[in-house]
Amino acid sequence: MDVRDVIKRPIITEASMLAQDDKKFTFEVDVRANKTQVKQAVEEVFDVKVKNVNIMNVRGKLKRMGKHAGYTKKRRKAIVTLTADSKDIQFFEA
Repeated sequence: MDVRDVIKRPIITEASMLAQDDKKFTFEVDVRANKTQVKQAVEEVFDVKVKNVNIMNVRGKLKRMGKHAGYTKKRRKAIVTLTADSKDIQFFEA
């Protein structure tokens, strides 16, 4: 798996933006990726030093359209903590 395939997109929520003050960044990653692959991908793509990686699986939600019901896709989230001497990841131009 290529490092560009591991990280799908950053997760931009109010809670994740507040966690960036503590050098914690949240990404949606491939469901087959493990902690080591996520760490290597973030270090290579953003040129930072990673201290810790926490991964959680998010189940799909039940959605209904009239009498038809189905589930949304399952996802995998990774919270990446950077070292204190590492530079920050910039998602938006300031």
